[in-house]
Amino acid sequence: MSEGGNTPYSNSIQRTSASIQCHQRICKFPLINVRGVPLMSYIANNFDSIWDFKPDPSDLLIATYPKAGTTWAQEIVDLLLHNGDAEICRRAPVTERVPFLEIFATPETPSGLELLSKMDPPRVIKTHLPFQLVPPGFWENKCKTIYVARNARDNLVSYYHFDRMNMAHPEPGPWEGYIHKFMRGELSWGSWYEHVKGYWKEREERNILYLFYEDMKENPRREVERIMRYLELSLADDVIGRIVALTSFESMKDNPMANYTFIPERVFVHSISPFMRKGEVGDWTNHFTPEQLRMFEEDYEKQMDEFDIPFRTNI
Repeated sequence: MSEGGNTPYSNSIQRTSASIQCHQRICKFPLINVRGVPLMSYIANNFDSIWDFKPDPSDLLIATYPKAGTTWAQEIVDLLLHNGDAEICRRAPVTERVPFLEIFATPETPSGLELLSKMDPPRVIKTHLPFQLVPPGFWENKCKTIYVARNARDNLVSYYHFDRMNMAHPEPGPWEGYIHKFMRGELSWGSWYEHVKGYWKEREERNILYLFYEDMKENPRREVERIMRYLELSLADDVIGRIVALTSFESMKDNPMANYTFIPERVFVHSISPFMRKGEVGDWTNHFTPEQLRMFEEDYEKQMDEFDIPFRTNI
């Protein structure tokens, strides 16, 4: 943090008593609250510099709650910006082509801010930060923003399996306990409910393209064309078709520049659960018991009260 703690969020950071847990593979970072949002300690401890980031007006932000289709959106945008050229889009891992704004350097990952400092605008930038923690420069400079939201049930399942294989994240514990952590917003990047509501509330005023994972699965070409129009591009029909094919789940799962197999095994243990696991709508039916579903839906209705966001749990 900066000396003197003179940014809006410095005084709100509450350090947990949990020490960093080091396992055979990598250290697991404890969560620290930044204005009520739990972030991994190495992000929270550097939040001043994240908050102070000044984007160029030409920069594009891709924002999501974790495991809501982030990599999918990144690949679509990169291909749109490069006229569907697959080879250009395999020039580097997705983490280098689209820097992760709030990630700070570890032995396994580069700092998002450092990568961005070496890139000329226009840049495509990824974040999982909820709306209220996004650096204000994005809104002051009227940067275009694409937000992808995924229904809570499938998002929960996907995040659970990701936390199982990600050795840097806190231990997920058993499924039945993880459901409660999700409902209480006690996971990295906080509450799914507040995340999707925050961007939804601001979508019109901030010119945010709000997409749904389920729509992308149902009709990928339609959604690729929506993104293309939002970016003020015009690509030939055959190019759009190629982009749709290259960003199918099967194609991306086999793409070493997008499937995160480039992350060392000591961090992402794909033998526990691959980063690109299923990419389905409705996999939640394989995880929830009837009792768990009733409990989850009762809580969902309370947390999403007054918000009519058209999520679908099957297609």
